[in-house]
Amino acid sequence: MQLLRAAGRAAVPWKNGGGVTREVAAFPEGAGFDRFDWRISIADVAAGGPFSRFPGIDRVLTVIEGRGLLLSVEGMADTNLNERSNPFAFLGDAGCDAILLDGPIRDLNVMTRRGTCTAAVRRILAPEEILCRDAATILVALDTLSLGAETLAPYDAAIGAPGEIFKLGSGHVQAVLATIALK
Repeated sequence: MQLLRAAGRAAVPWKNGGGVTREVAAFPEGAGFDRFDWRISIADVAAGGPFSRFPGIDRVLTVIEGRGLLLSVEGMADTNLNERSNPFAFLGDAGCDAILLDGPIRDLNVMTRRGTCTAAVRRILAPEEILCRDAATILVALDTLSLGAETLAPYDAAIGAPGEIFKLGSGHVQAVLATIALK
């Protein structure tokens, strides 16, 4: 298991000034936007507005903090997302615009290069045991979380090797789990 602590992540401002992003993990490690196979990041969204387009990329967005947003994605019905909503998948090529419902939000983004890999993303509630499989299994804690002998602070992450088991402790603690599969 590889631990990725939130405290060490650098905030990168968006070009449009609407927020900042902190990369949780990417493969290959250190790959830029034009070269990653998959990428997970946490964004602090301070203002509504258009999303950047990512041609050839599939996206899954999960609101993890804040009152929520109204997401308008080209070719899809408008969708309200909040801290209780299921992760929302859409094409990175599509025009997308967001309106914040009541102040800033924080979201978790999982992006995969279409034709290379896919992502399944879900919210989970401890206690739970998760068998890590496929190319990568990434767990992002939303609260302080016991993971085997380790303790994850909010927004810390763990990447499990195929066949490894994540044993999440008790306490009704929330996390987001992304499983990346190669095509």
